[in-house]
Amino acid sequence: MAVAVTTKAKRPAPSAKAKAALEPVRDAERTRQALLAAAEIEFSTKGLAGARVDVIAEQAAANKRMLYYYFGSKEELYVAVLERAYGAMREAERELNLTNLAPLEAIRTLVEFKFDYCQQHQQIIALLAGENMLGAAYLKRSKRLRDMNLSLVDVIRTVLDAGMARGEIKPGIDPLHLYISMSALSYFYFSNSATLSVAFARQLNSTAERVLRRTHAVDVIMAFVKSA
Repeated sequence: MAVAVTTKAKRPAPSAKAKAALEPVRDAERTRQALLAAAEIEFSTKGLAGARVDVIAEQAAANKRMLYYYFGSKEELYVAVLERAYGAMREAERELNLTNLAPLEAIRTLVEFKFDYCQQHQQIIALLAGENMLGAAYLKRSKRLRDMNLSLVDVIRTVLDAGMARGEIKPGIDPLHLYISMSALSYFYFSNSATLSVAFARQLNSTAERVLRRTHAVDVIMAFVKSA
């Protein structure tokens, strides 16, 4: 009796023509990301008014016409840079998987993360300072930002509720204000360390001072959230 043998059809390899069609897509995304990276540096060091699109294009090794093609204007590029900076930070926060940790461990982890992120990404401090001076006029244009931030507040609320259920975290803590306090303890330190160092004749940018500040930030928040 003959047995029918079936063979799994192999997907044909893409033709040279198909490969050629894919290349511009990849090249376009690389160009777009290069422009965003260069723009983040330019905007964070010079602000929106002082930033120059020709410098951004040159640093990205791209044609200035491509900048306008992808983003439309200098202002829209600035909005895209703000969204990219916030998006990267929120993605890193999501990767902490806070709801999978014990509540107090989750709070400690988020405080440490906020400090370390500020230290490692100080360009975002300058970007946010500049946007605050503009009254958040350009952040208001973002359709993505609100959803990004609300999801984080929901995660913190879940952690707080779990901690209250276990009797470890005191009731009545507003998750948004808790996050603001966590951020402020780190953001203010890095955004003002130069002036504070001069005012108090103490090198707050040193490694030793940063270790002290990180510990202080954790101690302040943990003392606040713990139930009596």
